Amino acid sequence: MTKKLLEQYPFQIRLLTEEGGGYLIEFPDIPGCMSDGATPEEAIVSGRDALKCCLLTMREFGDPIPQPGSSTAPSGQWRQRVPKSLHARLTARAQREGVSLNMLVTTLIAEGLGKERARIRPQAPRR
Repeated sequence: MTKKLLEQYPFQIRLLTEEGGGYLIEFPDIPGCMSDGATPEEAIVSGRDALKCCLLTMREFGDPIPQPGSSTAPSGQWRQRVPKSLHARLTARAQREGVSLNMLVTTLIAEGLGKERARIRPQAPRR
């Protein structure tokens, strides 16, 4: 494992407790890979050592090694709970328009984002 490769893996650092007492570092791409340190800098050093050990162990056992940043790649999906009344209205509209509920909601979101972008970005003056 090269130092350059290890530095490519994103990490998250947080206080171990609200009162202080050190910092925890975690690597989202490698579940369960974590370490700690008295300072954020120490947590990074010990975290990179833990990351190296995790990756070497994965390699040794033939486990697939996730690419750096793979856990942060958007999946393109989420679940959203909505009130029953809104669900009923959206379902009825989707049926009227002959599309799936997912397609209708995606279209409504895209339209809303387009309107927001047009509102925020000033239009060039017409000649």
